[in-house]
Amino acid sequence: MHLERIRNSNLHDKVMPAEQASQFIKDGMTVGMSGFTRAGEAKAVPRALIEQVKKNPIKINLMTGASLGNDLDKLLTEAGILARRMPFQVDSTLRKAINNGEVMFIDQHLSETVEHLRNHQLTMPDVAVIEAVAITEEGHIVPTTSVGNSASFAIFAKQVIVEINMLHNPNLEGLHDIYIPSYRPTRQPMPLVKVDDRIGSTAIPIDPAKIVGIVFTNQSDSFSTVTDPDEDTASIARHLVNFFKEEVAQNKLPANLGPLQAGIGNIANAVMMGLLDSDFKDLTMYSEVLQDSTFDLIDAGKMSFASGSSIVLSERCNAQVFNNLEKYKDKLVLRPQEISNHPEIVRRLGIIAINTALEFDMYGNVNSTHVCGTRMMNGIGGSGDFARNAHLAIFVTKSIAKNGAISSVVPMASHVDHNEHDVDILVTEQGLADLRGLAPRERAVQVIKHCVHPDYRDDMLDYYSRACERGGHTPHLLEEAFSWHIRLEQQGSMKKVSVADAPVQLSA
Repeated sequence: MHLERIRNSNLHDKVMPAEQASQFIKDGMTVGMSGFTRAGEAKAVPRALIEQVKKNPIKINLMTGASLGNDLDKLLTEAGILARRMPFQVDSTLRKAINNGEVMFIDQHLSETVEHLRNHQLTMPDVAVIEAVAITEEGHIVPTTSVGNSASFAIFAKQVIVEINMLHNPNLEGLHDIYIPSYRPTRQPMPLVKVDDRIGSTAIPIDPAKIVGIVFTNQSDSFSTVTDPDEDTASIARHLVNFFKEEVAQNKLPANLGPLQAGIGNIANAVMMGLLDSDFKDLTMYSEVLQDSTFDLIDAGKMSFASGSSIVLSERCNAQVFNNLEKYKDKLVLRPQEISNHPEIVRRLGIIAINTALEFDMYGNVNSTHVCGTRMMNGIGGSGDFARNAHLAIFVTKSIAKNGAISSVVPMASHVDHNEHDVDILVTEQGLADLRGLAPRERAVQVIKHCVHPDYRDDMLDYYSRACERGGHTPHLLEEAFSWHIRLEQQGSMKKVSVADAPVQLSA
């Protein structure tokens, strides 16, 4: 039964336990592993490697598509295996190691990793470990629930280990569209002009002689951690839906809006869920991660097609989709992330990009990655790929965090991932600021009026007014620009502390 998933009989003798396969990974190697935002990651070999290093410690440079599921980033960090990690992660243990300087983290736009490998700006992987649903007669690899960077890792690596996950539905075969750009200077344009175009193959084309080990597994992906929309995220969704209605009424957008992209997480997923109760139909998606909202929209007859790089679902939605895959298969495609996030395709298709901000400032500069400008949260992911090139670049966030101790809208962003030139629309539960065609002073007025929480609005107006008195095209008070962040670091809150509320200083 298991060997039926390996249709190239010459590879049957490559089947081995994960413990044996993990021994192909040596100290100092660069390893490319499948996995994109908790989907389709190799599962058995990393765990076997963790056991291996208990006897023989090693360090590796690990690159993936995005974050890994099943706590693998946590376990690899705790085992001391990671010297370098790229290009994205979401694990709290790894995050702490990164911020402590114990793991060197390279935060990249997700479209760039493979391009840098192709042009030898990064070290090629010595070993690729790729989860698959099958190996074809030609010895090509059929991915599972993500493509990410898996195709190019397998093509570039000297050796390839394949994990065939028997838990995955074999009907996943045919869902993927593996297109690999040619090399410069003779690279041809990518012939993708519609969301549902298929321009590549259904499996990763490699020389089967590179496959040194095949491991059978039977473990599910991690379930998505998205929660149901709350009052604030529902408000953000309503603001956006109303904005879209006005854009359509003014003939600025087509009736079906055009292709949508949404980042991962509760807020972006809730925004997409907000479209369920709207009048929009025949929606399409050209994104990275297909979440619960994608399939709820398909089930409701609202969305006709979705293109992504991975599928990450809650426990509720997972069985519904993968036990009935034939119902969805003609409405889906999974691509390599350098194609799903390709800047030229994003510009060509006219995508509406909706991503989550950690904070943004009154002029529209967005921080997606660093708490108080220094501590890495997760990484920039694909938001920059889309924001710079989208028809509409939209960033969403709740106006406050930590029970109001933090304002997500600040005088000056403590770290800038997306500068004001790339940002069109900002939305919080308070309202929506349309920044298109506005000068910095005009942008600030819109942001303060529509996005700042009432608890912080007067302080922001005061800062802005005094900055304008000093002058400048983008007025600031440099000695106060980060005062909100400094208060947060020193007092635990960005709010100004009155004399009556100030803590008593005890003498020695």
